[in-house]
Amino acid sequence: MTLLQIMPEDAPETVRLRTDDLDVIHKELLRIGVRLVRWHAARRLPADADDTTVMKAYKSHIDHLSAEGGYRIVDIVRMTPPPADTGQGRQTCPAHEKFLQEHVHDDDLVRFVVAGTGCFYLHVAGQVYAVLCTTGDLLSVPGRTPHWFDAGARPSCTAIRFFQRADHSAIRFLPDGIASPFPTHDDLLATPGN
Repeated sequence: MTLLQIMPEDAPETVRLRTDDLDVIHKELLRIGVRLVRWHAARRLPADADDTTVMKAYKSHIDHLSAEGGYRIVDIVRMTPPPADTGQGRQTCPAHEKFLQEHVHDDDLVRFVVAGTGCFYLHVAGQVYAVLCTTGDLLSVPGRTPHWFDAGARPSCTAIRFFQRADHSAIRFLPDGIASPFPTHDDLLATPGN
């Protein structure tokens, strides 16, 4: 289930809006220049589909979006749980840990969730928009929008990424990032009503 939760940047415990209504989500995100659309595969994908199979299943969508946005590089990223739970709290893959910190990209952030879930937190106009994306969601966020990403303590997310430049639009981390006090991916999923 796709979900949007909006919170003031200085009061993460205050929920201004929480909804899974796609029409409301589209409207709220469009106000800040963010696009969320749904894609459907040309054919049913097996759970263990390899990258080539995934790319073929979404080829028409990928080709259209790449031409429209000038995306020259398209790849797949897979986030999986760490190998062992040590019982020491939140376990994250070191490669994904950095995305939990607030940062910006020069180019647009464009991600399509092939399988699983992931939460994009967008810090815009004094508010944080937590967009919990699920299988079939394509999120397009304007470049230089402060954000962070969380796929949970035991991540299960496969996504197609779109880039305009080979350097993948270098990440710049914000020294005064605000990510830490906001509800995590897992908190959002655990909240009643999901």
